[in-house]
Amino acid sequence: MLRGFHLADFLTLCNAGCGVAGVFFAMLFAIEGRIGLFYAAAAMAPAAFIFDVLDGRVARWRNQHSALGRELDSLADIISFGMAPAALAFAAGMRGGWDWVALIYFVCCGVSRLARYNVTAETLSAGADKVAYFEGTPIPTSVLLTGLLAVAAWQGRLGEQLYGGVWQVGPWALHPLALLFVLSGTLMLSKTLRIPKL
Repeated sequence: MLRGFHLADFLTLCNAGCGVAGVFFAMLFAIEGRIGLFYAAAAMAPAAFIFDVLDGRVARWRNQHSALGRELDSLADIISFGMAPAALAFAAGMRGGWDWVALIYFVCCGVSRLARYNVTAETLSAGADKVAYFEGTPIPTSVLLTGLLAVAAWQGRLGEQLYGGVWQVGPWALHPLALLFVLSGTLMLSKTLRIPKL
């Protein structure tokens, strides 16, 4: 199977590797509490983003597009820009019941958005090398959420000190910051929001 991979596919796997490392660093931070682990988890998002940009450019440069490459890209993206940010948010202190709902919703929106993209990519590209625009925000925009959590960590605003504090809503706790994940997920699913692909 490895012989069927192109250079772009290996870059995509580097994207996925960064996402998995981000999840592991977030789990280690939740266990050990060393802030350096949190920063390492957050740093994996921009690293994954670089590989995500490079794989597409290399595929176009070498004119090596494939269905396998598109599927690999989506699977890598859901790890790096879906699961890893959710794990980082959990490690940052979003552990209330409503936080769980918000983070699960965010990841499910990411999965749905990527599945829709894979199904509609050929139609949206209209015979060109790449699609002209995204329907809804692309999942790598979650790098902004990861960056916000990194700033919160730098300011010592993790756990109960997260921006907006913590609210008790019915039986469960909610960190209002988790609502940004809900907003991000909702924007990913939008069919009316069209963003030109650079």
